[in-house]
Amino acid sequence: MSLGMISGLGVCLFLALISTFVGNFQHIVGAPMIGLFLGAIIGNLKPAKGDFKKGTTYAAKKLLKFGIILAGATLNFNAIIHTGGNALPLIITNIFMSFLTALCVGKFLGVSINTRRLVGSGTAICGGTAIATVSPIINANDDEMAYALTSIFLFDVFAALAFPFIGQLLNLTPDQFGLLAGTAISDTSSVVAAGDTFSKLIGVASAAELPVIVKLTRTTFLVVVAIVFTLIVVNEKRKEAQLAMTSGDNSSENENNKSLGKIIIDVFPWFILGFLCMAILNTLGAFPESLSPFFKKGYKLLVTTALVGVGYKINIKDLFTKGVKPMILGGVTWLSVAIIAMAYVLIVF
Repeated sequence: MSLGMISGLGVCLFLALISTFVGNFQHIVGAPMIGLFLGAIIGNLKPAKGDFKKGTTYAAKKLLKFGIILAGATLNFNAIIHTGGNALPLIITNIFMSFLTALCVGKFLGVSINTRRLVGSGTAICGGTAIATVSPIINANDDEMAYALTSIFLFDVFAALAFPFIGQLLNLTPDQFGLLAGTAISDTSSVVAAGDTFSKLIGVASAAELPVIVKLTRTTFLVVVAIVFTLIVVNEKRKEAQLAMTSGDNSSENENNKSLGKIIIDVFPWFILGFLCMAILNTLGAFPESLSPFFKKGYKLLVTTALVGVGYKINIKDLFTKGVKPMILGGVTWLSVAIIAMAYVLIVF
């Protein structure tokens, strides 16, 4: 690794530490999103070039995967099954609605298929982490990733600020609010903020816990979504290969001759297996409790560093011109999920 690459990687890490420091002063906007915008601002003021740019790209691509693997160690399936099991019907319904809305409305708006998939993933599962996980599987470009992240961020902030007061106004119980916040807010930091605010408003300290558990239950579906998109991409690649063979495109001969197994190996996000293994090990008690803070802070720092690297590739002018439709899509998708969650807690639960 050259000195320029080390410098680029080091700057991303430094900005991630600043983002983490700023994020600790409030819990509405998480450090990863702060890092994304900080990287974008600095990257537009002084664009990355040469080996320095390679360093920021390394942060965006490689550290992101390590961060997602480490995130698995923050999950405990026992706690999720015992406490978050009641939320499963609503979680599954909202996942279906997120993708249905994102794909259909996004097509109407003329948003790219990858951006639609990312907005659906982020709204359905866990915001930035889901978007970051799905992006390499579907070969989304940096702009598509940035548009999806921004659209999720805007409505997460609104939900984190508004939901506690709406919950108090509607006299929601802690369990009802836990389901609402845990299923209709994407980013973990925003869920924590909403739960904390609501618990203080109603004077019940335990009300801050359930939203986070429900949110973690949603996060486990990240593995399912990653596998589904892998199968979708594999199928698309097979169709492309067959079409190329039919049209007599000799330039794609090597691609055409790939076996199904080879295509799956090329496409499958192997870091997801690391995520799953870490979650299983944590559930089995392989990690001492003293390591829990390390895993939580470590994965957030890695993901934040990666998103700083992504930010360096964002053109802010394009974000506020070409990114308008994805933001509208993010709002409509989030609203569909929020309405279903609200109806569920008021009528069914």
